[in-house]
Amino acid sequence: MERAQNADPITMQRAMKAMSGLTTFLDRSGLERSLLELIEIRASQINGCAYCLDMHTKDARAGGESEQRIYLLEAWRETSLYTERERAALAWTEAVTLVADGHVPDAVYEEVRHVFTDDEVVALTVAAATINAWTRINVGLRTIPGTYQPAAAPIGAAVGTHA
Repeated sequence: MERAQNADPITMQRAMKAMSGLTTFLDRSGLERSLLELIEIRASQINGCAYCLDMHTKDARAGGESEQRIYLLEAWRETSLYTERERAALAWTEAVTLVADGHVPDAVYEEVRHVFTDDEVVALTVAAATINAWTRINVGLRTIPGTYQPAAAPIGAAVGTHA
C-alpha cells in the first residue's frame, strides 16, 4: 500500500474494509459499469485526484469506453457524445461533488428523477459520495498515480477498488 506508510496496517485495513462496503453496494446497484466509470472520472477531475483519474480512465478504456468520450468528459455539456441518462448522471455527480457551492439545484434533481428511478438516484448519490471519499483519501494520503493496472473485465463487471 502506497499511502500512509507509517500507519498501522490494521488501521488501513479497517478503512479499506469500510470503503469496500460502499463498493459492494454499487456492484449490486444495477447501474451500468460504464456509467459508474464516467461518474468516477468526472468527480476525480473536479477533485484533482491524479490517482483516481489514472485508475478510472484505465478501467473505462479496458471496459470499452472510447478515448474521445474520456477526453471530452470535462466538457460533456458541449458535445452530443453522451446519452440523456449519462448527462443526467454527470450533472448529478457535479452537483453532489460541489454541494458546498450551493447545494444540489432543483433543476438537476428534477432532471435526474426524470431519467432514473428512485432506487437508481440513491445509487447515483452513493456513487458520487464514494468517489468523492476515495479522492479525498488518495489526495490526502498522497497516493502516487501511475502504477494501477486494470483487471481484464468487461463493462458490467464489478467496480474496482482503490486500495
